[in-house]
Amino acid sequence: MFHRNRDQAARWAERLRRDQKRVVFTNGVFDLLHPGHVRYLQAARAEGDALIVAINSDRSVSAIKGPTRPLTPETERAEILDALRCVDAVVVFDEDTPAEIITAIQPAVLVKGADWAPDKIVGRDTVEAGGGTVILMPVEQGWSTTSIIAKIKKEAG
Repeated sequence: MFHRNRDQAARWAERLRRDQKRVVFTNGVFDLLHPGHVRYLQAARAEGDALIVAINSDRSVSAIKGPTRPLTPETERAEILDALRCVDAVVVFDEDTPAEIITAIQPAVLVKGADWAPDKIVGRDTVEAGGGTVILMPVEQGWSTTSIIAKIKKEAG
């Protein structure tokens, strides 16, 4: 398992493709890792030979989710994901969308949660133009970082 920058991840993905390996890509914030995340990542990894997870930088999380997020800094989120057996590489991206990192990595499979509308999936065109596929994974019900935060706030009074 490796924590890589964009160029390293792209070179590694290219080596995997040359070795006829199927590269799977997903992305997200992964702020408070919970069983829903783990099950999603395990299912994503089962779609190929290597799973690259791109996580939003702290700056991009704040831009998307607001100034109180992330709760866990990007280096720690990367370290936690990197420790999972199903994750082969972690890369942090600073843009508001993963479009550039997807273009650099050129995965064979792009995995997103089924809560995403197919026409709203960033990178879909890039992956499909390269002969890849987009897979919508079922979302594990009962788990979300937002609901965990709300529960903690409620219980704290």
